[in-house]
Amino acid sequence: MEHFLATWGYLALFFITLLSALGIPVGSEVAIAYAGALASGHLTGRHDHLDIILVAIVASAGEVAGSSCGYAIGRFGGRSLVERVGKYLMLTNKDLDRAEAWFDRFGESAVLFGRFIPLVRSFVSVAAGLAEMTLAKFLLFTTIACSIWCVGLSLMGYALGASWNKVLTDFKDAGYLAAGVVVVVVAVFFAHRLRTIRAERASGSRS
Repeated sequence: MEHFLATWGYLALFFITLLSALGIPVGSEVAIAYAGALASGHLTGRHDHLDIILVAIVASAGEVAGSSCGYAIGRFGGRSLVERVGKYLMLTNKDLDRAEAWFDRFGESAVLFGRFIPLVRSFVSVAAGLAEMTLAKFLLFTTIACSIWCVGLSLMGYALGASWNKVLTDFKDAGYLAAGVVVVVVAVFFAHRLRTIRAERASGSRS
């Protein structure tokens, strides 16, 4: 990811954040923070590689674009399209039920505050579309929340600056261990999701 960002810059950042907003786990948080560190100039020795303001803007734009795609799927495709598309994102019917319940409980403000909650932030756009929230309100709340999220991560990376590589070096062994743990957790997560999806499909075919 670091090479991808260093090579393609803003385009890579936009693409990563867009996918993340659609619920695809691509590590956008790390990508935004790393882009902020690149903007500091301490990693490359260049201060013209990335601009911290543009990093925050591009990351926010990617998040809003991905969120808008999720909203459109829910709003114009309905539950049936969400269920068809959801299987590619490992999104189950229970996930949709939880997202809709969250939206019903907190109303339109769920779009604003749900952006800061893991897992929920990936599905809240779809729930807003299914609930037929007005596009203007959706874009307003989504833009506010995504901007706060992306600005915060960008500034965190920018503040680390030269310390980015030092932190990674100092905790290299721990990083490898953490990476191994993450791989195992992700593998278990995907295995569990696949079993859940297959069980739901089997139950649906019998009914």
